[in-house]
Amino acid sequence: MPETKTRLQSILTFSKRERFDLLVSWVTLSIAFALVISPIFLNLNDLMISLPIAFLAVGTGFIFHELAHREAAKHYGFHSEFRAWYPGLAFAIILAVVTMGQFIFAAPGATYFFAQNVSRKQNGIISTAGPAINLIIGIGLLLLAAIFTDKFILTVLVYAAMINFWFALFNLLPVYPLDGAKVLAWKPIVWIILIAVAALMVLMPDLVLGAVGIRLM
Repeated sequence: MPETKTRLQSILTFSKRERFDLLVSWVTLSIAFALVISPIFLNLNDLMISLPIAFLAVGTGFIFHELAHREAAKHYGFHSEFRAWYPGLAFAIILAVVTMGQFIFAAPGATYFFAQNVSRKQNGIISTAGPAINLIIGIGLLLLAAIFTDKFILTVLVYAAMINFWFALFNLLPVYPLDGAKVLAWKPIVWIILIAVAALMVLMPDLVLGAVGIRLM
């Protein structure tokens, strides 16, 4: 129990700058995703409805993604913190507005770790942690959604899951400095499995939803 409590305290401990960067990134990305959710996914014209959905989706997708990277790095004894990329955050809002919710660019920043002599395996595992937790959370949210009949709760859970899958797929693209390039350099088979699952979830949502008995319409 003491070890578990210490671990939890470690996960919830942030530097002042890291806390600020995470908060700004969360709010900014949530606004951008709300602009996308409203016209395309849910047909909600009221931003006050789509915004809470986006906050949950981005909170689970983005925050847990970055925490997974950070905790994996700390497992190896590396100091690790998230840093926002403010031009990327601004571009996310601008693109969502200019394209009227048709496209979104989500590069809010990255979790950096500070260490010497990092092995390819360590770098690969740290990079795998983020997309992997997105897939786990997304699948968990879909399974949870399958037991609800309330339309609004069902919708919130489903699109929180889908945005988690989108985060996983985007970050698994084999382009440096995204996670995919580092996972691929470490173990190609791990990258193939992860990106295949993420692509299935993102590109064939009707099949995935049907498999767990979810119907939004």
